[in-house]
Amino acid sequence: MYIALESSTFVAPTAQAASPRACCASLGLPCANRPDNRLLAAMPACDWEHLSQHMELVEMPLGQVLYESGDDLNHVYFPTTSIVSLLNLAANGACAEFATVGNDGVVGVPLLMGGVSTNGRAVVQSAGHGYRLNRQVLVDELNAGGAVMQLLLRYTQALLTQVAQTALCNRHHAVEQQVSRLILQNLDRVQGNCLFMTQELLAGKLGVRRESVTLVALALQRDGLIRYARGRIEVLDRGGLEERACECYAVVKHECDRLLPQAAPDAAQLLTAQRTSMQRR
Repeated sequence: MYIALESSTFVAPTAQAASPRACCASLGLPCANRPDNRLLAAMPACDWEHLSQHMELVEMPLGQVLYESGDDLNHVYFPTTSIVSLLNLAANGACAEFATVGNDGVVGVPLLMGGVSTNGRAVVQSAGHGYRLNRQVLVDELNAGGAVMQLLLRYTQALLTQVAQTALCNRHHAVEQQVSRLILQNLDRVQGNCLFMTQELLAGKLGVRRESVTLVALALQRDGLIRYARGRIEVLDRGGLEERACECYAVVKHECDRLLPQAAPDAAQLLTAQRTSMQRR
């Protein structure tokens, strides 16, 4: 069964009283104590207040498998301090990463498009926390249309850009460019300039030999761009690392920034805009 995703249209206020949630959502009022997740922070306050009643803050330890290929997706996850790797698997057991999700997004996009399962694997690559939401609550929200549906569909477009760009990068760019891209993408999803990522993990994400990653890490360290020791990557020169990466990093980042707001709109600005719009009618 597929979800009917219909866009909602703005209806001018009438004498009939609207629900508090609808009024608040139409204004995009900001909400205090919003989680550190870009999608949750961008939701109108009343939508967040409604969904937060159904969300559970969960620990996401390193290596936890959120779902395997063929599993039914019973929840979606909004990471806050964790990073999740999305992988495709080959029949011989080999795997390669096609996207990562951190505090910029949501894990479980097939549910947004009407699916109930996936042929990939989602595994936590950087330990932390996130919010878990039941599938049916999400489906009900999508069927209702409105701001949350539109926000999640825009995120889906951004994720598809990441998937397409990753495929191009893995096929046409050098391992050094790919490693630099991965470090930068993951650095965007954490606070500070340090990552915990082994060479074996990097090689598995890219689908290349570990020895190739070792040579790249040594070169980046020799040139003063990173400091690497026992799975800890400290970025010393981000600008230099961006120069060593291919254009894929900038393409994906630009598309994400273009499609997704940084936070919920300012209430005063929205109130002013709404009043101006009504005065012109």
